[in-house]
Amino acid sequence: MTANGRSKRTIIIGGAPLPDMLDEAMIRLVVHGFYDEIRRDDLLGPVFHDAIQPEAWPRHLAKMCDFWSATLLRTSRYEGRPLPPHLAISGLGVAHFRRWLKLFRATVHRIC
Repeated sequence: MTANGRSKRTIIIGGAPLPDMLDEAMIRLVVHGFYDEIRRDDLLGPVFHDAIQPEAWPRHLAKMCDFWSATLLRTSRYEGRPLPPHLAISGLGVAHFRRWLKLFRATVHRIC
């Protein structure tokens, strides 16, 4: 592990190495910024409000940072299975997923 929290291995995504600016701090900015948008969104906000109690948000955000750290930086910090909790939420559909993707992309473009 390097000083910026990256694996010493070069990580290739889409045929190109990840940019040096991608580190734990960047992941935290994206995750927190994204979920700020989610919580304000008229479609997704109520879903997340019902699924995550206010006192559970810090733990959820930390878990999402761990997930993206493990996925992008290969830190092995995330333990869990991300799909089952989402499948347990009734009423989720294609519109929710499309909005999630739209907000995620917008957050990444805004911050990165």
